[in-house]
Order: sequence, then structure tokens, then C-alpha cells
Amino acid sequence: MWIITQSVGNDAIILVLVPLGLGVEGTEKSDIDESPTRQLAGSPPYRRGIHENMFKEKLWTMRQYAGFSNPQKSNERFRELLSNGQTGLSVAFDLPTQLGLDSDNLLSKGEVGRVGVPIDSIHDMRELFAGIDLSNVSTSMTINAPATTLLALYVAIADERGIDRSEIKGTVQNDILKEYIARGLYIFPPENSVRLTTDLMKWCKENTPNWNTLSVSGYHLREAGCTAPQEIALTLSNALFYVRSAIKSGLAIDDFAPRISFFFASHNNIIEEICKFRAARELWFQLITSEFNPTNIKSSQLRFHTQTSGVTLTAQQPLNNTIRVAFQALSAVLGGTQSLHTNGYDEALGLPTEDSAKLALRTQQIIAFETGVTDYVDPMGGSYIIEEITEKLIDDAKEIIKSIEDFGGVLPGIKSGMQQRMIHESAWNHLSDVESGEEIVVGVNSIIDSQIVEEEGMVLDFNGEDETIANLMQIKDQRDNSEVSRLLARLEEACTSGDNIMDPLIDALKAEATVGEVNDVFRKLFGTWMSPSGV
Repeated sequence: MWIITQSVGNDAIILVLVPLGLGVEGTEKSDIDESPTRQLAGSPPYRRGIHENMFKEKLWTMRQYAGFSNPQKSNERFRELLSNGQTGLSVAFDLPTQLGLDSDNLLSKGEVGRVGVPIDSIHDMRELFAGIDLSNVSTSMTINAPATTLLALYVAIADERGIDRSEIKGTVQNDILKEYIARGLYIFPPENSVRLTTDLMKWCKENTPNWNTLSVSGYHLREAGCTAPQEIALTLSNALFYVRSAIKSGLAIDDFAPRISFFFASHNNIIEEICKFRAARELWFQLITSEFNPTNIKSSQLRFHTQTSGVTLTAQQPLNNTIRVAFQALSAVLGGTQSLHTNGYDEALGLPTEDSAKLALRTQQIIAFETGVTDYVDPMGGSYIIEEITEKLIDDAKEIIKSIEDFGGVLPGIKSGMQQRMIHESAWNHLSDVESGEEIVVGVNSIIDSQIVEEEGMVLDFNGEDETIANLMQIKDQRDNSEVSRLLARLEEACTSGDNIMDPLIDALKAEATVGEVNDVFRKLFGTWMSPSGV
């Protein structure tokens, strides 16, 4: 080893450098050379990335999440983002839409257009994507319980425009399990919800081959409080359940697995987050190949979208959030993400303003075009600490997955509240650490400004709720209600017979049936459900 001394005043600081032959805790360099991590990106087990040249060849999709007030205003935001260089759309729906309720439902009162765009009928979907070429843009829709309904509406307007269904591309989240575990926006009992999930997957195989039918989300689990290894484990455990369910329904692994994607959060611990993405990619390859032995290499590749962490943003000193978002985005890029959303700095105060949304997009563009990290394939690969933490995350995640399997699987766990309790305990531990000061949050429990500067997020015009309801009532009054009733009856027949519900669903929505009406058919036949954990 080498010893370096540096004199500071009358004191001497001694720095000891370890030679390159030794890694963390004495790891021999030869061990690293011979490990599977030396394999190139684009090769199994994909720790270093799923594409050989990664971002040297093609950048990640810059996909900013947006939706609020009404379809017209959301369309304006979409077009503004696209004009600023965004390369994909990501739709945020309001709570009534996410719960399959129309805006005129009593349960929707006060929530219409608040946290996303309200979509009641095909008229709203037309307005939301007005002037946007659906054959040329990739659209992600964060929707789960009524995922079939919103995809059906998207297909319906593509049909109207003469766009071949094989040309549309994007993702519908369609991950109902995480709603039961962490987010709470479910409608139907688990088994019936999974039936809708697999119906969508089967239909897309034959009709929309470029559409990602499932985006298994770890993001919402992490935002609810789970740790990095729990995020990996719970997400991949849910994904295995979907794969098994699809195969049980009659699909072959290579029929649908290449169109499964994943959705992860990126938090503040840069090193751990980079390793988390690498670990998830390798572990998915191990799990999918050992149990299902696919022949299509894309079936075992974990493709994922990343969103920077909303829960880490603070209302105190909100400009600090620009730094948090930038580091979190950099972690996602160094971890090999396929698409990325960066949060606005003011999102702890409300929905992002147009300026903060633009700055969030510019953050991605600066990483892509100015930092130089895209000039290298997996620039962090081979670092001793990166590889060691990656291995530990894989091992820890395997143990959690095994504990779920030993309990009886994902559904028994959900019904007993097993995964929910796991997240609740981790969230409580994190909160306790912040409140005690053991975990520092700048501006919250440390380095607090004595002078508070008031900032305000975007202010919405909530008078628009009455206009939305009035428009909906006019549609219901002027449409051919006898035809709507006939097609809703046909949808009900498909549900009870076990036929795929997608075609009758699309037909009903084209005839101006509403989101609430088609989901009322499902509610009538499937019933509703309440989690034992209260989530």
C-alpha cells in the first residue's frame, strides 16, 4: 500500500490507499474478473443492461407524467411537453376515473380533475389526444382497476383515425396487485381483477403487438415505505404471479412475456439505487429462465420505466428538490432505465406548474447531452462496491420472495395482509429515523432556514367540475341509449360466459357508453372487495 501525508497547520493527516488488487473487505481482484458481472451488456444475466450499446445507441424515452382539470387543458400540457423535446406521453387520471366512476357519481364529488384528467367517455379521449399522432407517439397510461376500459378507449380513437391497431405503441399499467398491497385503488376482488388483466394480455397478443400489456410497479410499493430489497422482491413476486396466471389461462410464456415491463422508483441513495436496478434485472432473468425456460430472449429481459421519488420531495425549501430529482434521475440512467419521468420541484406543494415541469424535462436532457454518462455502456460496472451491493440486494430479495412463496404465494399473502404489514413496518422505521434525526432530511430536520419563503404549486380551477358533469349529462341524453343498453348486455354476457371482454367493451365505448357504466357491469357481476389491512 501507499501512505500519503498532508500537512494542515501543525497537524498531519495520513491517508492510506489500498492497492487495486483488493476490493471491499479484502475482495480479490481475480474474483471480480471471473464473476458473471464481467459479461457484456446485452448478454444474460443482463446485470449490465439489456442492450449491447445501451444509451450510446438510443437514449431512454423521456416520458413526463401529466394530467389535470379536464382533457383540453391536459392536451395543452401534452403538446407543450412534446414541443419541448419530450419523447413519450404519460397520462395521469383523476381518482374517479381510476376507480371506474363517472364524474357525475356522488362518490366523485370534489375529486373530478384534481389529481389527474377525468375521462368519462370516448369524447374525452378524443379531446385528450387531439392533434397528437397516435401512430407516432408512445403513450403510457397509469391505470389499473379499469385498465381494460382505458385501453379500449385508446384503441377506439385509433380505429376512428384509421390507425392500424398494430401501429399503436405504449403501456397500460394494469398492475392490480400493487393496488391491494400499497395504493388502495382497486375495485373488484383479486381473482376477478386478474381475469381482466389476463383478458387484456390475450387480446393484445392478437391485436396490438407493440403494446406493453402490463407494467409491474415497484414504484408505489416504495413510495408507501418499503426498502430497496423489498421493492425488488415484491415487484418480481407480483410479476411471477401474473406470468403464472397468464400461462394458466392458456398463453405460452413467449406469447406475452416480451411485452411485460416494470416500473421502479429512484430514491436518494445513489449507489443503492444503481445497484437495485442492476439486481432486479439479473434476478428477473434467473427467475423467469429457471421456472419457464422461454425461447424468446426478450421474455427474460427486464425492461423498466423509472420515476424519481415523490415521497422524498419536501415542502420546506422546495428548490432543494431540483437537486434531489437530478441525482435520482442520474441513478436511473446509470442503472440502465428504458424510460424516465422526473418530478417537478414543487410537487410537495401541488401539481407541477408548467415551468417546473419544463425544468424537470430539462434535467433529463442535461443528463443526456451534457454529462457524458451516455458515452459509456454501464459506466459503473466493475466497481467493487457496486458489485458487492448488487449481490447483496439479489440475495436479500430472494429471501423475501421465498418467504412469500412459503406462505402460500402472492394472493394468500395479500388476503392476510402479509405484504402490507411488511411495508407498514418499513415505513414506520423510516419515519422514526427521520423524527429522531438519525436520518437527515435537509430543510426538514437539519439545516433549517430561519426565514420561510412561501411557494405555491399550480392552482387549479375547480369550477370546471360542474362543466365536466354537464357535458357528461348531455352525452348521456343525446346518444342512442337503446344501443348502449344492448352493447352493455353483450358485455355482461362475455363476463358470465368467460369470453374475452375486450371486443364487446370496445364496441360499447364506441357507442358512447361511459367508463362508469361499463365498470358497473363488472361491479354487478364481480362484486367489490376491501383489503383486510385497510389499505
